[in-house]
Amino acid sequence: MRIGVDVGGTNTDAVLIDGSLVVASTKQPTTADVSSGVAAAITAVLSKAETSPATVTAVMIGTTHFTNALVERRHLDRVGVIRLASPSGEALPPLTGWPDALAAGIGRDYFLLPGGYEVDGREISPFDEGKVRAAAKACRERGITSIAVSSAFAPINAAMEDRAADILRQEHPEAEISLSHAVGRLGLIERENGVILNAALASLARHVIASFERALRELGLSAPLYISQNDGTLISAAYAARYPVMTIGSGPTNSMRGAAFLTGVQDGIVMDVGGTTCDIGVLAHGFPRESSIAVDIGGVRTNFRMPDILAIGLGGGTRIHLNEGDLRIGPDSVGYRITQDAFLFGGDTLTTSDIAVAAGKASFGDAARVPDLGPAKLAGIWTRIQTMLADGVDRMKTARGDATIIAVGGGHFLVSDDLKGAATVIRPPHADVANAVGAAIAQIGAQIEQIVDYAALPRETALARLKQDATARVVAAGGAPDTIEIVDMEEVFLSYLPGRSAQVRMKAVGDLAAKGEIRHAH
Repeated sequence: MRIGVDVGGTNTDAVLIDGSLVVASTKQPTTADVSSGVAAAITAVLSKAETSPATVTAVMIGTTHFTNALVERRHLDRVGVIRLASPSGEALPPLTGWPDALAAGIGRDYFLLPGGYEVDGREISPFDEGKVRAAAKACRERGITSIAVSSAFAPINAAMEDRAADILRQEHPEAEISLSHAVGRLGLIERENGVILNAALASLARHVIASFERALRELGLSAPLYISQNDGTLISAAYAARYPVMTIGSGPTNSMRGAAFLTGVQDGIVMDVGGTTCDIGVLAHGFPRESSIAVDIGGVRTNFRMPDILAIGLGGGTRIHLNEGDLRIGPDSVGYRITQDAFLFGGDTLTTSDIAVAAGKASFGDAARVPDLGPAKLAGIWTRIQTMLADGVDRMKTARGDATIIAVGGGHFLVSDDLKGAATVIRPPHADVANAVGAAIAQIGAQIEQIVDYAALPRETALARLKQDATARVVAAGGAPDTIEIVDMEEVFLSYLPGRSAQVRMKAVGDLAAKGEIRHAH
């Protein structure tokens, strides 16, 4: 028995799953302190299923806490940034291109120190232990307790970042240290941006995870807690507290994983329609297609693993503006106030939900309360909604022809069965809580990225070693060894390097191990 929870801006959704069967589900309002909303949702599904907390073996939570903190510039730590890449890495200092308000909140405390590697593994310059110690002391004296460390090509060789972390712990024991090779890919600036954001979230992450754990204890749940991360897999609560930035894109990802689980579709397009937006993503082999370009988080370019998502301003609460014959849909929304503001519920704001019910596409609320717009105007608005959705699908397609569409989320009724570009539109049972289902069924995952020279090491041997390393990471994170498989591999040959060099990225996933196995794996 697993409980999956997804904390959204409007609702906190929860499901109780027994094996592959959804036993109970609920939607509860998201609360200001979040943890009480999570507790209410978990209590509701346990009550509906008439089961005790003792039967639950694991709890998985996906949360928007950290995304909101970055977007709203709230609850962020001051960060000390140590970059090991001098002299060649000094052209663009840390925080270049950041929004001024965000950079000011984090502070511009950075140290450009010798170190780092070239793409072929050679040192840019030798590691300078004395300068790292001086930087640690400076951070301690300035009262900075969150430190981000980045080194050129650290994902290929993390030795200098690890050495710096050891010195920082000696000189500044109170500091929380974030290392870039655990967060991002090869590009230095985007990877560094990601690890700085991670460091800025350090205090908030500890607080949020502790509040989740406290809520579970108060409910009598002793099951281990896992947090959904950006690529649709799980990390332990302890790891999420150290690397919260890995959970930022978990909302849309959970919906996509839930859609794949509920339908059995491994390749298709998922349309997750909430109250404010419609998130459109592509399923490839049952997992979200990852973005291959830099991802913008709160105005900052990053390159950590994020789903390739197109968000359009169209949801169940989106406002319809009719001004002197001019029709405009959104992007503003009544959001969680839909049950007070929409005509369907006695309000005075025209929303997409009013249009769907009036057009006979959905059945809830009181249709008699919706103003009579006339058949032509009603059809025109519905057609415009479908055009917006169809354009979104076209932008996400990578192949010609119609695609399989899976419509989920509380506003999935907005997706018409005859949507242009859709071979078929599937609406699975429990579509409105697909995000919580995705959290509940998620697996443990790990990804590894290396540049290998096939002239020095045969391709088969190199790939076997990478598979072994990726598998070991899944086991260490709590995966059952006999369930682990490689679900994605990307191989790009690099003509600018000698020999037959290739950049290889490999992703492994596995089921959660039983409690005894997890302890052994750690």
